[in-house]
Amino acid sequence: MARIKGGMNAKKKHNRVLKLAKGYRGARSKQYRIAKQSVMRALASSYAGRKERKRQFRQLWIARINAAARMNGISYSQFMHGLKLANVDINRKMLAEMAVNDAEGFATLAELAKSKIA
Repeated sequence: MARIKGGMNAKKKHNRVLKLAKGYRGARSKQYRIAKQSVMRALASSYAGRKERKRQFRQLWIARINAAARMNGISYSQFMHGLKLANVDINRKMLAEMAVNDAEGFATLAELAKSKIA
């Protein structure tokens, strides 16, 4: 029985990695060994980046809610505590959206939160 060499499979594997490395600068997009290292790092960074994006959005929403709450004379923590006491279940994303686009609606929520704290 004849021996089967793995050249075709190796070529396929190399091409898969080099396709992912397309657009990288210099040897990172041309040489398999260097491209493989760059692709592995890029994939790890992209995974971490997807987690980081969620943290950054929450941070942005809190900053927007805090700014709008302070314009209505209440701090962020007191505002959120007041909403919790009033059994208002609106997530931070929607509150931030209200803070930017619906100032009157946010002001009513701020008054509700103030009344529940006092």
